[in-house]
Amino acid sequence: MDFMSRRLFVAAAGALLVNGPARANARTLVVFRDENCECCGAWVEHMKAAGFEADVRIDPLMNRRKTELGVPPALRSCHTAQIGGYVLEGHVPAAEVRRLLETRPQASGLAVPRMPVGSPGMEAPGAEPDRYDVVLFSGERISVFATYLGDQKQAR
Repeated sequence: MDFMSRRLFVAAAGALLVNGPARANARTLVVFRDENCECCGAWVEHMKAAGFEADVRIDPLMNRRKTELGVPPALRSCHTAQIGGYVLEGHVPAAEVRRLLETRPQASGLAVPRMPVGSPGMEAPGAEPDRYDVVLFSGERISVFATYLGDQKQAR
């Protein structure tokens, strides 16, 4: 390896150490879901439309996966994803995932508990949308990250 190649290699390795592997590809979601859930696919399509890539993996043992990833039982929904070192649980809007990745708070991730009507992937034409919170969590500690009514973010 010549001097210039070695220097480029060291610079690239240093950038990876500074930014960490979680930032190496912060646009690709790894999504774990049950094979029988259709809304999970609709949420993945919402995320792809927002510019994210998705590696979807069928997992027949979703509760075990959620436990391994540290998702508290009270926050669980149908699918779980990982991106940029964070966990996403349920129908989290793409805008909030972008904000999470930009602000990089000290947390495990974001969750939208249950399956609120009108959240990404849970659209139901003609149905009254639910008001729901996107929560930032770290273990059992949670705080409201954003509030939505269907697909509309609400002022706080």
